[in-house]
Amino acid sequence: MPADERFGLTNQMRRAAVSVPSNIAEGYARQSRNDYVRFLRVARGSLAELMTQYELATTMDMINPSDALRDLLAEVDRVLQGLIRSVANANPL
Repeated sequence: MPADERFGLTNQMRRAAVSVPSNIAEGYARQSRNDYVRFLRVARGSLAELMTQYELATTMDMINPSDALRDLLAEVDRVLQGLIRSVANANPL
């Protein structure tokens, strides 16, 4: 694989990784439950993008597979889905 392709995927992975907490923060700052849930879902989409890019990078032998990293990504996904469920189903104030 050409070096510029590797840089492109690395850059995309960094952007997706930064997007996850950024969307969580932006949604929370809007002070609206509906907006918060919407941005949490966007954050989960960015996490799914990162997970896919990680799988691509390992499949193409660009990086070494790591069970610890794969487990961490899966745990973040579980926690984020739990937060989405909790906020979406919370009683109104």
